[in-house]
Amino acid sequence: MIPRPGNIIRGLTLLLGVLTFGSVGAFAQSGGNTFYSFLDIPSSTLAYGLGGMNISNIDDDINAADRNPGLLGSEVDMQLGINYMRYVGESNFAGIKFGHSAGDHGAWAAGVQYMGYGSIKGADVNGVLTGDFSPKDMILSGTYAHDITDRWRGGATLKYVYSTYDAYSAMALGTDLGVNYYDPDRDLSFSAMIANLGGQIKRFDRRYERMPVDIRLGLSKGLSSIPLVLSVTAHDLTRWHLPYYDAGDGSEDSTPQLKDKFMSNLFRHLIFGADFSPSDNFHIGLGYNYRTRTDMSTYKRSFLSGFSACMGLNVRNFALGIAFAQPHTGATTLMLNISTRLYEF
Repeated sequence: MIPRPGNIIRGLTLLLGVLTFGSVGAFAQSGGNTFYSFLDIPSSTLAYGLGGMNISNIDDDINAADRNPGLLGSEVDMQLGINYMRYVGESNFAGIKFGHSAGDHGAWAAGVQYMGYGSIKGADVNGVLTGDFSPKDMILSGTYAHDITDRWRGGATLKYVYSTYDAYSAMALGTDLGVNYYDPDRDLSFSAMIANLGGQIKRFDRRYERMPVDIRLGLSKGLSSIPLVLSVTAHDLTRWHLPYYDAGDGSEDSTPQLKDKFMSNLFRHLIFGADFSPSDNFHIGLGYNYRTRTDMSTYKRSFLSGFSACMGLNVRNFALGIAFAQPHTGATTLMLNISTRLYEF
């Protein structure tokens, strides 16, 4: 018996929503769409360590090119970057990026990102096993950025997305548009962007799946007394209400409580980060994502839920980065970055 496409796609929607833990709460509690939520998973250890999303912290690592196209500049000239992430369950993500200057005031970058979710047992509508399959997603991206003035820079990223789940596949095109303002005298960086504009060009089935369009704002400010940059990123600005259920202590007597107050909604839109760089060759960062913590508000969530950390080190011709987060006791995630400038060899 041939399994029904709708049943498989709905099941995979839930599966991928759980894998992308930052989105499952939005889907289950706010009516969001978990399809293409993997587009919001960064490939940069800096972004992941600073709360999972950061669009304003200045970084010359090509692995960070997908944070905000308005941050890309000629400083990534001839830079090659590789990223790897051990994600939830058996999920493994990996990618490669290359950047090059385009004159004195422009730059471009190209990359490919692969998301594999491990092996899953397939079954038809009667529960008869049909064999294992491995769902996967792939993103091909191209970015161009240009200096508008000596302090403003703008850029755009075009993304082609291919997904294959068992015998079904889909394709989509998306665009990120972003600008950045940087004042070196005050060590102040401000960014604004629209992420994931676009839609499907080939559907899994008859239903159209939306992309997670998002408006984001970011601010990073360096402190004059110590080499510390503080950041705040506002995301999901297309809607205000982001309610969630607090499960309490998880006991049988506890009743989940709906949280939809002003302060709860405000902080579920905000991500905080701090990046300490005592030298040009070393940095360490810490982030806090209140939305991740509240989405994991069960008695089994980790003490570290919502927190993330990263570290970067420059060794000769290479830049190395590592980031860690544990949103749930059963979900320890680790990301690695490596980059180098090819002209230095």
